[in-house]
Amino acid sequence: MNPLLHKLLTLLLLASLHTPPYSSSAAAAAAAATTTTTTVTDTLAAGQALAFGDKLVSRNGKFALGFFQPTAVISKSRNITSPNWYLGIWFNKIPVLTTVWVANRDTPITDPKRKQTHLKISSDGNNLVIVTQASPETETLVWSTPTPSVNRSGASLNSTTTTAVLLDSGNLALLELASPSSSNVTLWQSFDYPTDIVLPGAKFGRNKVTGFTRQGITWKSRIDPGLGSYSVEIDASGVVLKRLNPLVVYWRWSSSPTSTLKLIPILKSILELDPRTKGLIDPTYVDNSQEEYYMYTLLNDSSLTFVSLDISGQIKMNVWSHAQQSWQAVHAQPADPCTPYATCGPFTTCNGTSLSSFCDCMPSFSQKSAQDWELDDRTGGCIRNTPLHCSSEKNTTSSTDIFRPIPHVTLPYNFQSVDGVNSQSNCEEACLSSCSCTAYSYNSSRCSVWHGELFSVNQNDGIDNNSKDVLYLRLAADDLPSLTRNKRKPSVGVVTAASIIGTGLLMLMLLLMMWRKKSKWCGTPLYDSQGGGVIAFRYTDLSHATKNFSEKLGAGGFGCVFKGVLSGSTTIAVKRLDGARQGEKQFRAEVSSLGLIQHINLVRLIGFCCKGDKRLLVYEHMSNGSLDAHLFQSNAAGLNWNNRYQIAIGVARGLSYLHQSCRECIIHCDIKPENILLDASFVPKIADFGMAAFVGRDFSRVLTTFRGTAGYLAPEWLGGVAITSKVDVYSFGLVLLEIISGRRNSPEAYSSNNYHIEYFPVRAISKLHEGDVRSLVDPQLHGDFSLEEVERVCKVACWCIQDNELHRPTMGEVVHVLEGQQEIDMPPMPRLLAAITQGAGAITEISNASSM
Repeated sequence: MNPLLHKLLTLLLLASLHTPPYSSSAAAAAAAATTTTTTVTDTLAAGQALAFGDKLVSRNGKFALGFFQPTAVISKSRNITSPNWYLGIWFNKIPVLTTVWVANRDTPITDPKRKQTHLKISSDGNNLVIVTQASPETETLVWSTPTPSVNRSGASLNSTTTTAVLLDSGNLALLELASPSSSNVTLWQSFDYPTDIVLPGAKFGRNKVTGFTRQGITWKSRIDPGLGSYSVEIDASGVVLKRLNPLVVYWRWSSSPTSTLKLIPILKSILELDPRTKGLIDPTYVDNSQEEYYMYTLLNDSSLTFVSLDISGQIKMNVWSHAQQSWQAVHAQPADPCTPYATCGPFTTCNGTSLSSFCDCMPSFSQKSAQDWELDDRTGGCIRNTPLHCSSEKNTTSSTDIFRPIPHVTLPYNFQSVDGVNSQSNCEEACLSSCSCTAYSYNSSRCSVWHGELFSVNQNDGIDNNSKDVLYLRLAADDLPSLTRNKRKPSVGVVTAASIIGTGLLMLMLLLMMWRKKSKWCGTPLYDSQGGGVIAFRYTDLSHATKNFSEKLGAGGFGCVFKGVLSGSTTIAVKRLDGARQGEKQFRAEVSSLGLIQHINLVRLIGFCCKGDKRLLVYEHMSNGSLDAHLFQSNAAGLNWNNRYQIAIGVARGLSYLHQSCRECIIHCDIKPENILLDASFVPKIADFGMAAFVGRDFSRVLTTFRGTAGYLAPEWLGGVAITSKVDVYSFGLVLLEIISGRRNSPEAYSSNNYHIEYFPVRAISKLHEGDVRSLVDPQLHGDFSLEEVERVCKVACWCIQDNELHRPTMGEVVHVLEGQQEIDMPPMPRLLAAITQGAGAITEISNASSM
């Protein structure tokens, strides 16, 4: 798979631009000031007024415009309704009314019953206005559209023959009526001034000539559409997500005609993979001398969808489910809800993997306003349960405050470094010496302190947080439970009894530790190492065996591998894991998986070492290294076709064992040539189980964090859905194509006036259909191969990389086909590959045209 697919999810969200925090907010959108409602078709003409209780409805009935009170559904029996009223547009035909645009978001109407408030066209015809009329002579302006200076033809505006129309797209347009021989002129339209939502057919971008930018800004809360904390817009550098106060850019995606146009065809195929978006959305991207924008259209007019920037600062794509009668959030970007700056407010922690609310208060803090949190407004964050005790007198500071560690977090913004500090205790003293200091961190002889409120302390185990930092939070001494608070002195009898019991427990623990020493590792029970089980090595033994880790065999994302020799002349490979937290994860994953399975095509785990923060894994040594070296490195010994074919069968057997024969289905999640090792006889063994996922036999899918390697990822990884073992099948198919060709699947080629993607799987399936698989074979084989076997491997590979996982074979079926026990039909061209082919051609044409 082309590495560009990493950007597909991002483009999907932008090309289409509310989990609808306002869908429930609009539950009262049709509520009027009177008991009856008058419908004024889709048009508001000059001289007419839209009052409370009236509404405009688009001709297709899809959208309505009127005055509403935002209401949030907190539970089945409890709603919270805003006391204020607004003019807005909402979906008209669904039971969960959802606002898509608000006019007077920062000028709410507070008392509509006493004052006559209505929407009309201004007397000069240039504006739409909301006014309140306390008397026939007195009008107060609540809201107005900006006054256009010129119309589309360039003439000054002086006409009062204007009308407002709610179009079928949900766009409210103020039109200057023209003569029968010419078209109307749009003076203003709501699509140019989005609140937090972009609907199908609306441009989201900028005008390069005038500098006008369509900017989306979040609501303050689920019942307050006022300007919130986050914004999204397109500037000269690309798409930018910002926290507005303070101004912090927390996410950016650079775009250009070259980097975006080649993704659109692929994106269309990706949309087809999700049944919720299949046949629904057609995204486009335009970048010319006048403007740059994204836009999407619906291929099914009966469908409802929108893309929004929600209160937490995430772009979300939403689709209406007729079956469930609710909005479904299909995708979110950034994927981790903790990425936006200060999304949970001050003195909070954010956990993007939490199954409930991802925001929580720090220890000994409570929500500043529980109702605001219910309405998704967490700008107030949390406040202390007990004030700090600190006083400054005569240039000295005294404090009885204590510090509580919060481990494995991303540290807050705006730290201050303290120089000349060489220990953690000194760093703690530096913080205590200032009454405004609220936290400190000490790591690698570096002391950092924070003053005032703490923001963006993320504690999740998600995509981006592998931190080993510890934040020491300053608390009042009364907030730390302590036995010393009980001022009653214990009796001598109690002390004596406690001492006897404590001594007995200590002796019992020592006996248990001695008894289970051979069956424990790093605090986690391990099965008996007798009879072929894994061995617990001492660190000194492995250091001696590897000559102090001097002979490096290779390096990967989690650490380095060294060659060693045990006392019995057994050659071993020792993997030393780097990074305390991520290394611990891979260490446990490797031992948990390889420690429970044995197969000729899986690398054998001999043992491990766990000492302090050191994590070592000991494997059988594979003298011929990894498959990638033999396929892609010019100085490595080449593989003949028989070796390649047997390697393909061996890897298939190993994966089939993992998927279908183990007690639990094990999904490797990172199949690639680098993780296929070869022994002295070129027998393949699958290695590196640090990313493996386990699926119980009662389940078929597992929801896991994004993992794997660019170029071998199945499309479903990008959709954020629960995966199956078919992700390994997809990766295996791509590896098969590399075994055939002896080259990487997706190198990119550039020239001064052209850009194209040379994606080998596209060529492979095209040649397969043409009956010319011979041209696909690695030239290093010099024609010495079995054409029948090459065709069989190519067919299997192309079935494995089908877009729909249901169309891919199981690894058991793959083994049967490769062994010649089962025939296989000609695979169809996957839509994803077809899109890449079309996209490459389109890019070539555009590039050539731009150079003329």
